[in-house]
Amino acid sequence: MLKTKEALVTAFALFSLFFGAGNLILPPLLGFKSGELWWLVAIGFCLSAVFVPILGILAYAKLQGTIFDFGKKVSPTFSLVYSLLVYAISISLPSPRTASVTHEIAIAPFFQTSSLLTSIVYFILVFIFVLNRSKILSIIGKLLTPAIILILLLIIGCTIFSFDISFGNTVFTNPFTGGILEGYQTFDAIGAVVVGGVIIVSINIRHHSLPYDNKKALIRKAGWWAGLGLLLIYSGLIFTGSLMHGQFDADVSRTALLSGISIKTLGNTANMFLSVLVSLACFTTAVGIVTGTADFMQHLFKGSKQAYLLTAITGCVLGVIMGQFNVGYIIAVALPALMFIYPITIILILLNVVPTQLASPIVFRAVVITTIIFSIPDFLGAIPSLALKEGAFSFIPLQQYSMGWVLPALAVFILANGVAKKQMNK
Repeated sequence: MLKTKEALVTAFALFSLFFGAGNLILPPLLGFKSGELWWLVAIGFCLSAVFVPILGILAYAKLQGTIFDFGKKVSPTFSLVYSLLVYAISISLPSPRTASVTHEIAIAPFFQTSSLLTSIVYFILVFIFVLNRSKILSIIGKLLTPAIILILLLIIGCTIFSFDISFGNTVFTNPFTGGILEGYQTFDAIGAVVVGGVIIVSINIRHHSLPYDNKKALIRKAGWWAGLGLLLIYSGLIFTGSLMHGQFDADVSRTALLSGISIKTLGNTANMFLSVLVSLACFTTAVGIVTGTADFMQHLFKGSKQAYLLTAITGCVLGVIMGQFNVGYIIAVALPALMFIYPITIILILLNVVPTQLASPIVFRAVVITTIIFSIPDFLGAIPSLALKEGAFSFIPLQQYSMGWVLPALAVFILANGVAKKQMNK
C-alpha cells in the first residue's frame, strides 16, 4: 500500500512539474487547426511533450545525478556548455512567456493596462519570492494543479457532450510532424533535464535507506502514471479544440481560444476562476525557473551568494524585456533556439535511457556531434531574416519536416556501436 501511495504522490509531483500553465494554451489551438486529423496531431504532440520528457525522468532514475551527468560522456566541457545554454534559454523564453500568458488571460480582458506594466510588476514579485524562497509557492502549487485539472476535465467533458462531433479541415501539410514540433514549445523535455533531478533528490532524502533498484522502480512507475495523465489531458484539449472549428475566427490566438472555450463550456464565472488559477500557476513556474537557474550559477561559483543574486536579477530583467511581448511573438522567437537545443536534448535523454553497453563514450560523442551538425539547418531555417532558399537542405532525409537530424543520428548510433563492439573484441 505504501509503495502505491508513494508512487501516486511522486506521479502527482511529476505531473505538476510538467503541466505548466503556459502549456495549456498550446493543445487547444493545435486541435483547432488539425481538424479531422486531430488524433494524428495528438500522437505527434504527445510524443515530444509527454513520452520524451517521461523518458528524461527515467534517465534521471538510472543516473541518480544532475544535469551535468546527461552529457558527461561526451565531455565535461560539452556538459557545462549544454547546461549553461539550457538555463539561458529557460530564463529568456519560457519564464517571460508566463508573464505574457498572465497578461493576455487574466489582465488584458479586465484592465486597460499595458503589458509592460504587467511584466514589471510580475517580475518584481518573482524577484521577491526568489530571494525569500517562500514555502507558500509549494503549498499553492499543490492546490493549483488539482483545481486546474478539475476545470479542464469539466471543459473537455462539456465539449464532448454539448457540441456536435464534427471536424473542419486540417491546415497542416504533415499533421504528425506538426504535432511533434508544437510539442517542442512546451519545453517539457528541457524541463525534465533541468528540474527532474529535484524529484530524484526528494526521493533519496525521504527514502535514503531504500535500495537503488526499489527507488528506480518507484520513479519508473510514477513516471508512467504521470505520463498517462498528461496524455489524457493533452489529447482531451486537442480534441476539444478540433470540435471548435466553427466557433472562432481562423486567426484566433492561443490565449483567446482557451478563454473562449472555457466561456462557451462553463460560463464567465468559471473563466475568471480559470484566469486566476492559470496566472498563479504561471507565477510559480517563473519563480521555479529563476530559482533553479540562480541555484545552478551559485553552485557553479562555489556557493557564491553574489552569483545567486546577480542571476536572479538578470532572470527578472530578461523577464520584463521579453514578457511585455505577446505570446505568439515569444513562441516565434523561441522556435530557432528550440529547433537546435531540443534534438540535442532528446538524443541525450535517449542515450541515457538505452542499456549502458549501447551508450559508450564513443557512441555518445558520435551521435551528439551528428545531431548538432544536422540540427543546424533546422535552426537556420527557423530564422526568417536569413531567408534561406527553399529546399536548400532538401538532400537531407526528412529535412522538409524539420526532422533532418533523426536518420543521421540513428545511422551513426548503429555504426558507432559496431565500432565500439569491434574495439572491445580486439
